Amino acid sequence: MTIHEASQQLLFQLFHLYDEREAKNITDWVMENITGWKKIDRVSNKSVPLSATQQTQLQQYTNELLTHTPVQYVLHEAWFYKMKLYVDENVLIPRPETEELVEWILAETAGKNSKVKTVLDIGTGSGCIPLALKKTLPCYEIHSCDISEAALTVAKKNATEQRLEIYFHRCNILSETERASLPQFDTIVSNPPYIPQKDKASMAPNVLNHEPPVALFVPDDDPLIFYSAIAGFASTHLKKDGTIYLEIHEDLGLAVTSLFKEKGYRQIELKKDLQGKDRMVSVSG
Repeated sequence: MTIHEASQQLLFQLFHLYDEREAKNITDWVMENITGWKKIDRVSNKSVPLSATQQTQLQQYTNELLTHTPVQYVLHEAWFYKMKLYVDENVLIPRPETEELVEWILAETAGKNSKVKTVLDIGTGSGCIPLALKKTLPCYEIHSCDISEAALTVAKKNATEQRLEIYFHRCNILSETERASLPQFDTIVSNPPYIPQKDKASMAPNVLNHEPPVALFVPDDDPLIFYSAIAGFASTHLKKDGTIYLEIHEDLGLAVTSLFKEKGYRQIELKKDLQGKDRMVSVSG
C-alpha cells in the first residue's frame, strides 16, 4: 500500500463520521504522524509504499478513530501555543478558545515582568495554560493544581518535555481545607468545569465518551460552583492589585460577572472570543 492509497483509504472511512474538512484534517495529521513527512513531502512521495510496521500502525489508528476516539487521543498529541503536548483521556484536549485566554493574559501582562510574579492555574489538565505562560514569561513563577493525579502526571510529562519549570499541587479547589495550603499569587487563571449535566444530550460522542467528565461537567442546580470557589479562594490568596482570568460557558457570562460583583470585586470585564461568544472574564479589585 502506497502513501497515497493509505491516505485515500483512511479519508474514505472518516467521511462516515466527519464532514469533509474535518476528515481531511484528521487524515493529514495521522499520515504525518505515521510517515514523519509534511503534506508537501507526502505528495512528492505518494508512490512510496508504507512499511509493514506503518501499515499496522495505520490500521490501529483507524480502528480507534472509527469508535469516535478523538485523533488527539489516538496519536497522544495536541498542539497548543506552538507546543506539541502529550494528551490522553485523563485530560481535556486543549481548545483554541483557551489559547485566546492565554493571549489575553499575556497582552495585559506585557511590560509588567520586571520582577518575579506568581501565577496559579486551577484545574491544569494537560498543563497547556501554565506551559504557554511560562514559555512566554520565563521569569514568572508558575504554579498549577488539579484534583486528578492522572492529569498531573500528564502535565508533569509535558513540563519535562518542554523543559519548563512548573510547581504542581494536587488540590481540590472546592475544598477550603485543601486550597488553604496554597500560597498567595499575583494572578489566578482557570478553565474550570462549566458544562451543565443537562447539556450532555446535545454533545458529540467524541467529547462525551472520551474526555474526562470531572473536567467538563457541573451540577445543573449549581453551574457556578467552581467560580464561587475561586472567588472565595482569591479573597485570601490573590495579592493586592492581582487579577483573575477565567474561561466561561458562553451562556453564563452575566451570571459569572454577577457572582463576582456580589463577592465584592469591583473591576470585572466580560470578553468575547473570536466567534463573538462571551467566553472569558477578568476580575480584579
